[in-house]
Amino acid sequence: MRKAQAKKIPLAPDAKYNDIVVTRFVNNLMWSGKKSTAITIFYDALDKVSKTTGENGYEVWKKALANVTPSVEVRSRRIGGSTFQIPVEVRPDRKISLSIKWLVRYSRDRNGKTMADKLANEIVAASKGEGAAFKKKEDTHRMADANKAFSHFKV
Repeated sequence: MRKAQAKKIPLAPDAKYNDIVVTRFVNNLMWSGKKSTAITIFYDALDKVSKTTGENGYEVWKKALANVTPSVEVRSRRIGGSTFQIPVEVRPDRKISLSIKWLVRYSRDRNGKTMADKLANEIVAASKGEGAAFKKKEDTHRMADANKAFSHFKV
């Protein structure tokens, strides 16, 4: 690294749940700078989750996020002309980032009328340990497990 690392700008917690992770989620959900739309989509999705499950939507979302959060991933490293996939533990900040990105990405790919419906369905599926986002985490862990032999290379 040539220069000092950029300072992280602290995020303001959201108004309803007073949680910074919710703000990060909304920021990832946002398209074209339309934050108010993203906030509406998120809160509508949580309302739909609470209606379908009968539990607190916020708690179900937190459980879904925890279920999708990876603990290990593989990083490519070139050693002696060949590239190896080396399993590495995920940094805490990146864990949250990946889980948020996966939930948003796979909810966009889902079938449904509105984004709030899609997101609600993906959250419910992830909280049960199902869905595409949960499958992505499982695949990531499986990849790391399969390449355990190369862990002595360390990135």
